[in-house]
Amino acid sequence: MDIVNWTGIVESLLFAAGDEGLTNKQIATVLEIEEVEAERIVRDLMDELSSNINRGITVVQLAGTYQLATKKENSIYLKRLVESPSTSTLSQAALETLAIIAYKQPITRAEIEEIRGVKTERPLHTLVGKVLVKEVGRAEGTGRAILYGTTKEFLDYFGLRSIEELPPLPEKVDDEFVQEEADLFFEKFQENLE
Repeated sequence: MDIVNWTGIVESLLFAAGDEGLTNKQIATVLEIEEVEAERIVRDLMDELSSNINRGITVVQLAGTYQLATKKENSIYLKRLVESPSTSTLSQAALETLAIIAYKQPITRAEIEEIRGVKTERPLHTLVGKVLVKEVGRAEGTGRAILYGTTKEFLDYFGLRSIEELPPLPEKVDDEFVQEEADLFFEKFQENLE
C-alpha cells in the first residue's frame, strides 16, 4: 500500500490556489476525504512549517480560507526586495506594453502583440506582477482571450484621477513624433521609479 504525503499535497494545493486560498471543504473535496481529516492534515502542515526555522513559509487562516504566507520574521528581506531599485524598473518592452494597454484598454494579448509586432507574454506578466495592469474580463468568441486594463495603482503612480486624463494620441501619426512621445512617457515613468 502506498503511503500518501497528504501534507505535501495540501502545500501544493495552497500554493496553486495563491491569494484566493482554499477552504477546509475544498481541500476535503479535492483529496476525497472527510473534512475532519482535511483539518488535521492542514494543522499538521501548519505545525511542520511553523516549527521548522529553515522554512520561509507558513499557513495562515484568513476569512475561512487557508493560504500560504511568508513568515513574519523574514519581512525585512521582503521589504528590501520590494524597495530594491533593480526590481522597480521596467524594461522597454514592458513600458511599450503598458502604454498600449493604457490607450487601447480593454485589450487582449494578441492585439498587443499585433501592435508591437513581438511576443508580449513576459512584459504582461511583469506588469501584472507590479499591479499596473490586471485582467478586466474575457473577449467574446473562440478561446475567450483575457482582456487587460490598467489598475488604480497605475493611475496613482502617474498622478491621474482617471484614464481620460492621459494625453490624447495624435490623429496623424508621424514616426518621429511617436518616438519623441514614447521617449517622454518612458522618461517620466523611469523618473517616478527612481
